[in-house]
Amino acid sequence: MNPTALITTTLLLFSLTMVYGGNVLVFPLDGSHWVNMKVLIEELHSRGHNITVIRSSNNWYIKEKSLHYSFITIPQPSGGIDEKIFSSFVTRLLQIQREGRGFWSRISLEYEMIKQFYELHKSVIQMMIMMFEDAELMRSFHAANYDLVLTDPGIGSGVLLAHRLGLPLVLNVRWTIMGESHFAIAPTPLSYVPVPGSLLTDKMAFHERVKNILFFLFTRLQTSYVADSNYIPFVHRYFGPDVHYMSLFQAADIWLMRNDFTLEFPRPTMPNVVYMGGFQCKPSKPLPQDMEDFVQSSGDHGVIMMSLGTLVGQLPEDIVEEIAAAFAQLPQRVIWRHTGKRPATMGNNTLLVKWLPQNDLLGHPKTRVFVAHGGTNGVQEAIYHGVPIVGLPLVFDQPDNLNRMRVKGVAKIVDIATINRDIFLEALKAVLYEPSYRDNMQKLSRLHRDQPMKPLDSAMFWIEFVMRNKGAAHLRTESYKMSWFSYHSVDVITTQDIQFKLLVDLVLTLKMNPTALVTTTLLLFSLTMVYGGNVLVFPLDGSHWVNMKVLIEELHSRGHNITVIRSSNYWYIKEKPSLYSLITIPQSSGGIDEKIFSSFVTRLLQIQREGRGFWSRISLEYEMLKQFYELQKVILR
Repeated sequence: MNPTALITTTLLLFSLTMVYGGNVLVFPLDGSHWVNMKVLIEELHSRGHNITVIRSSNNWYIKEKSLHYSFITIPQPSGGIDEKIFSSFVTRLLQIQREGRGFWSRISLEYEMIKQFYELHKSVIQMMIMMFEDAELMRSFHAANYDLVLTDPGIGSGVLLAHRLGLPLVLNVRWTIMGESHFAIAPTPLSYVPVPGSLLTDKMAFHERVKNILFFLFTRLQTSYVADSNYIPFVHRYFGPDVHYMSLFQAADIWLMRNDFTLEFPRPTMPNVVYMGGFQCKPSKPLPQDMEDFVQSSGDHGVIMMSLGTLVGQLPEDIVEEIAAAFAQLPQRVIWRHTGKRPATMGNNTLLVKWLPQNDLLGHPKTRVFVAHGGTNGVQEAIYHGVPIVGLPLVFDQPDNLNRMRVKGVAKIVDIATINRDIFLEALKAVLYEPSYRDNMQKLSRLHRDQPMKPLDSAMFWIEFVMRNKGAAHLRTESYKMSWFSYHSVDVITTQDIQFKLLVDLVLTLKMNPTALVTTTLLLFSLTMVYGGNVLVFPLDGSHWVNMKVLIEELHSRGHNITVIRSSNYWYIKEKPSLYSLITIPQSSGGIDEKIFSSFVTRLLQIQREGRGFWSRISLEYEMLKQFYELQKVILR
């Protein structure tokens, strides 16, 4: 290799990092959320950015020594998630669930979670007060010239610090301190958007919609206790009495959503929401040799993998014994992440490990089923690799995630409160031997992968976009600054003279040609990676055709066959095209006639020149309605 070329290349790469590398301040949430954030940090570091991570001194997962980031440790004993406290908390939640699924058990479960989250946010606020009052620390933040703050809004610390420093804000988000993130930023009609925890779908009967609204009201009560009592006094103290803490979250530039619509139900979203579901997923690597030998020994039966995520290493002993007994009755090999003692009922087909390469095992061709607790990371990795799930939901969002998978036909759920070896074995056999589970999951996997940019690359683009442009305010709606009274137009609806204007505006919408919807419907019959598809186009004439023609030309350049339907008297759409074949409908008045349209426009201009008064506007609207009515009537003929 030419040494001069090597030196030149090295200098070029060095200069690129010097020019384009940004300074990113990261305020993460500990626990399994750190697993996600770490993926973003490592990728940012690989692209030449400088990363500084803020951590509490008693953090569980966030280590002080890393090749990918420098760190600032806040010396506070109660500022993070303590492993021992959290473990006992999860054990208590499991105990409550096993006592039954009745109303009072659910209330007890919710009370325990509310109490724990209240204490978590209380400790967060204590840490933030200490930071804000430390003048030397705040000066060091300003002096560092950070380009943005990247944070997980499951706690409010990063959001509060970003606004204190006046920095652009990017959220790595699935949940905020008020619940599921969409509810904080996007329109959320409760008629078809299920509230997390309700275990409903986007298709709700009347009684289910009632349940959904009640769940929503209950979550607002939770928020008022957990978040309001902690964050409102702090925000009023440091940002002013007119500032609501949630507006600081809603003012974020970009929301990197750890979700996509292979997991989520369809719902409204916003321009500054970027879906990066499965961004942590990647192709599998070879397994350690001893584990590979165990997997290969399964023959054609394949392997079952069981892991309950980063936070739950073991279940109560009696449940462990029942699960082990069920596994022992199967011909498959089982790899089970379990940190407790070896169950007495365990068969020779089961391998217990304290750690397993989850992504690599899910991507192994012999893996048949994933026994999982339903955390977002594990579910998305299962989707990515196309492995169906037997779910053991334990706490937090896990029942909701697995319910979505059940509805999509890729998972079977076992209730931890009623589990025994027979119930668990029946669920395993269903997912192992009913082809629909694997077929449906393979379809979800194809849908997830079929996108123009990898989720991690998309996340990197938008983080760097915010760095380059000092924010993304043009994508952020200002609706969060409106009162609920104004947001829902209550003031407008209650004013009679404005009601009449609304009625007129509603009538105006009738001028929209429904053919514009029909004409843009593309019937893709055999679109694959290799073969061109057959596309039937029913366009609208006039200037609308100019737009449609761009799509047609691009489809043609990609090898697709285009057929266009036109009326014989269309104005723009010509009979002798080179890019598409043609079906002409012989109708004397079926299109937009140039002469008639020209006289119509002349008449509208004449009316406008007569004045801008009320009756001129009515006359103008009448002429347009009459013309569009005749057009629609002709189309239906």
